[in-house]
Amino acid sequence: MPLPFSPPSSAPFSAMLLQRLLSSLARRQLPSAFPLPKSVSTVISRPAGRSRLGFAPGQSFELPPMASSAPAEDARRSSFVPLPPSTADKATLYKGLEATLGSTFSSAPSFPPPNPLILVVSGPSGVGKDAVIKRLLEVREGIHFVVTATSRPQRPGEVDGKDYLFVTKEEFLSMIERDEFLEHALVYGDYKGIPKQQIRDSMDKGFDIVLRVDIQGAATLRSILGNLAVFIFLVAESEEALIKRLVARKTETAEMLLVRVATAREEVRHLKEFDYVVTNAEGKLDNTVKLVESIIDAEKAKVHRRNVQI
Repeated sequence: MPLPFSPPSSAPFSAMLLQRLLSSLARRQLPSAFPLPKSVSTVISRPAGRSRLGFAPGQSFELPPMASSAPAEDARRSSFVPLPPSTADKATLYKGLEATLGSTFSSAPSFPPPNPLILVVSGPSGVGKDAVIKRLLEVREGIHFVVTATSRPQRPGEVDGKDYLFVTKEEFLSMIERDEFLEHALVYGDYKGIPKQQIRDSMDKGFDIVLRVDIQGAATLRSILGNLAVFIFLVAESEEALIKRLVARKTETAEMLLVRVATAREEVRHLKEFDYVVTNAEGKLDNTVKLVESIIDAEKAKVHRRNVQI
């Protein structure tokens, strides 16, 4: 039996706090298989030295018995439903788990579906941006390619409204005045711009958006969208391979080719401003597209997702 003593004035206060703590623990809902005692007898002792509460060496005191549990607590304990035996069928076990936990299991998705993405695809002239995007649209559903408006002349084989929205320079300037572009720029003497309404309409339908822009346009979009869009930089397997592609297109004069080569060398220096770099090697288009698809899948699986509003 502990030796009786009269603790200093601070000791009763400490005992009161401890009793409140134990009472709080006793009020928690626990299975009836683990009942809490209706009284607690606790001895606190300091074998040597004086505590900050003023206990002398060897002194101890006994807490008074705790009050009985409230009727509400007894009701909670009596409502505890034991689990069915492990030999029960799956349906019974399922219902038993719900009954024991006191709630039904939700059929809602464990994680909300991802928001539509905006993919900004860029790279130097001749790297194959159009070919990669065209193949991506063929193999993957739920993607909308935003057709860029341009004031440059239509090239042989190009389809208005599919490859570009071909407008006159006067029409383009009017669209700028009406604030119809998310981004626009003057490139090689011609205007190019991304119409806002296309993006809004497609995202409202749940489509991921693909934007094809040059390096200058990508920099502008980065300043507008920040980290809310996914920026992908396409490169050729080498500078030599890129120049050969430009020459093979036969769409520019020698002077214009020189300008594009010099521009391409400058554009590659901006690679580090992008989120991903993808090599589009000659004859390996499908591999390039699969890598772009894996980027989309990885972005949609992120816990902290991008959520852009236009």
